[in-house]
Amino acid sequence: MGDIMSFDNIFEYAKSVGCEAEREVPMSKYTTFRIGGNAAVMLTPQTDEQLVLVIKECKKENIKPFILGNGSNMLICDAGLNTVVINMCRTNPKIELADGDTIICDAGITMSRVCNFALENGLTGLEFAFGIPGSAGGAAYMNAGAYGGEMKDVLVECRHIDPDGNIGSLKGGELGLSYRTSAYEHNGFIITTLVMKLKKGNKEEIRARMQELLQRRKDKQPLEYPSAGSTFKRPAGYFAGGLIEECGLKGYSIGGAQVSEKHAGFVINKGGATAQDVIDLINYVQDKVYKEKGVHLEPEVRLITAG
Repeated sequence: MGDIMSFDNIFEYAKSVGCEAEREVPMSKYTTFRIGGNAAVMLTPQTDEQLVLVIKECKKENIKPFILGNGSNMLICDAGLNTVVINMCRTNPKIELADGDTIICDAGITMSRVCNFALENGLTGLEFAFGIPGSAGGAAYMNAGAYGGEMKDVLVECRHIDPDGNIGSLKGGELGLSYRTSAYEHNGFIITTLVMKLKKGNKEEIRARMQELLQRRKDKQPLEYPSAGSTFKRPAGYFAGGLIEECGLKGYSIGGAQVSEKHAGFVINKGGATAQDVIDLINYVQDKVYKEKGVHLEPEVRLITAG
């Protein structure tokens, strides 16, 4: 949380080093839930050099910035974010091939674009991620996974910037990748670059698998409505959606938030939902499932508060 003078200083400094800067930005435009109040300041660095400079300026002004990727898997509170938001989605994110089987890309690039790049180069291993709505950095941050695959299977290195503006990297086991988490969820570092090692494959087989999984998503998930993806983590020995459905909660609504009628594991924005609607619905579902099934559902969606 910061004051107006600190925000003014950061805003003007960012512009002076060539970084895109905006004031009072509605976060609903930048999240897949289409929910959230205004951010005090949003900066979009186009280079790592700009990112380092604005990180150092934030530290100087005693502001802890919020790092934004593609805005999936999060719920921004209705009051907005009284801080500096650093948007990692650059205008022209970099992605390249190294050694014939390794993809190196900016953290702000979408996973779908990375998957298509892998396809173009005949590389297999990322098919599971096709259709995941987040950025590559977000996928690494939470070790995203689906359909039997996860980022842990392909991610070999992340390069980052720490809160002091120092550049570094984590490799292999240092990444701390396990179910829906990584070392970056705890260390406060900002992922800037991913290095993923894949395998040579057959393009047509890769394309077919990607299309198959995308169709499965369309058939089973409420992609026609804004959401943050799967609302709850998978409890050991169960499926969250199955438990919720067994409790008769499919279609249950609070305000504009609804348990999807298509897949009970998704809370959707049926229209005009507030963050409080979603929070109240998540709490109601948790209470009902615990009372009837004795299972605690842990949210997968991150609640981002005002600061």
